[in-house]
Amino acid sequence: MEPWVLEAAGAAALAAALGALLLWRRRRRPPEAPAAPAPVAPKGFSAAARRLAGQLESIFGAGGGGEAVWTELEEALIGADVGVRTTTMLLERVRSRVGVSAASAAIKDALRAEITALLASPPPPEATGAPWVVLVTGVNGVGKTTTIGKLAARHRAAGRRVLLVAGDTFRAAAGDQLAVWAERTGAQLVQHGPEAQPSAVVFDGMKAALARGVDVVLVDTAGRLHTRTPLMEELRKVRRVIAREVPDAPHEVLLVLDATTGQNALSQARQFTEAVEVTGVIVTKLDGTARGGMLLAVRHELGLPIRYVGVGEGVDDLRPFDAAEFTAALFESREP
Repeated sequence: MEPWVLEAAGAAALAAALGALLLWRRRRRPPEAPAAPAPVAPKGFSAAARRLAGQLESIFGAGGGGEAVWTELEEALIGADVGVRTTTMLLERVRSRVGVSAASAAIKDALRAEITALLASPPPPEATGAPWVVLVTGVNGVGKTTTIGKLAARHRAAGRRVLLVAGDTFRAAAGDQLAVWAERTGAQLVQHGPEAQPSAVVFDGMKAALARGVDVVLVDTAGRLHTRTPLMEELRKVRRVIAREVPDAPHEVLLVLDATTGQNALSQARQFTEAVEVTGVIVTKLDGTARGGMLLAVRHELGLPIRYVGVGEGVDDLRPFDAAEFTAALFESREP
C-alpha cells in the first residue's frame, strides 16, 4: 500500500476520534439556564393607568419634596377618578408613614404601598356549590353579556359544566349574543322569547340547573339604569327567585362596571349593592383611555373586592385582578 494512503487513513482516524471526544464532552456539559425574560408591563393595565402614571412620574421624577409635591399629588389622584374621599385617605396615610417634609422618593414608596394595601382582597370563593350560581348585573353598555361569556370560558377551561341563563329579555340582541357565547364555549343555555319576564326565565334556569346537574350557573340580567326604582325592584325579584330555588344562592353577585365612567361607577356600585348585595366587581374597558382610579374609590368607600378586569376583546382578556400588578402599572408603565 502506498505511504500516502496510510497517512490519509491515519488522519481520518484521528479526526474521527477528536470528533467523538468533543461530542462526549458536549453531552456531559450541563445545559445553560435560559435567560430570564425581560419584565413586560401587564397587558391593558398600563394603557388604563398611563395618564396617571405619567403624572406620577412627572411629580416624583423631579426629586425634592415640600408642599408642592403633596398638592400636585392630590390633583393627580382626584383627576384620575380616585375621588376626593379616597385621595384624602391615601394622602393622610402616606403622611403618617413618612411625614409631611419627606423626600419625593419616600412619598412614592409609601403611596405605592398604601394603594396596594387598599386594593388587596381575599381570593374569590371557589365554585363548590351544586350548582354554584352567579348573578351578574350592571347598567346597559358596560359589556355585561360579553363578560358573562368570558366567565363561562374560564369555567369551561377548568372542566366545569356551565349553564347560561338569558335573563336580559329587554334588549333584543342580548339573548342572541348569549347564545353565541354558549355555542362558543360549550355551555348550555336557557332562553325564552323576547319580552319574557326575567324572573320566569331565571326560574326555569334554576330548575334546569338542578335537573341537569351542572356545576356553574351564570345569570344574565337586564341592563338597567340604577336610578330607576321599578327596574331595581325587578332585579331584587330575580335574586329572590334564585334564593328560593337553590339554597344559599346566589353564591356570588358580580357587578360589571365600565372603567371609563369614572366616579359615576361609584354611584352605580352603591345603588346595586343596596338592591342585590353585590359581593364583587368586574371592571371592563381597562384597555382603552380609562384612568382606572375608580377602582380605588369603589374598594375604599364600599369595601367591594375587584374580582376581574377586562383588558381587551378576546376570550382570554378577562383576568383575575391582582392588586400588586395594577399598582405596578400605575408607577411603572411607559408609553410603548
